[in-house]
Amino acid sequence: MRSLVRFIPLLLLGACVHTNAAVLDASVKLAPICDKGVMVYTDAGKVGKDYREIALLNSRGQTGYTTEAGMVHSQQQKAAQLGANGIILNPISEPKPGTKIIGAVLSTGSERKGSALAIWVPADSEKSAEICHPITKS
Repeated sequence: MRSLVRFIPLLLLGACVHTNAAVLDASVKLAPICDKGVMVYTDAGKVGKDYREIALLNSRGQTGYTTEAGMVHSQQQKAAQLGANGIILNPISEPKPGTKIIGAVLSTGSERKGSALAIWVPADSEKSAEICHPITKS
């Protein structure tokens, strides 16, 4: 019972971020992977390998219930569902302090927003597979 009580806040925090995807090429069909197999890049130059653009990801969540890390994790989960093995982050936009105060006073909240580009890096496919499905040596 105690572990369930500890798990509920994590579940609620994770559910506070919503990420949607705008698929860029519907003809590209990739098998889903695990979210841990999705590498995070802060800009396109850091990918260092050829990649294919899969989808634009847009995330949003209430500032009082989300973190930047939670937003990035939500983007990784969405990218993984699409079979992308990387995301290139765009800056996360924070509401202005005045907006946060008004949102708190009026109980309407204020939203943190972020976006990323989901990519598929063919050269990293094997690495992602190893992360998602580790081979145990006996």
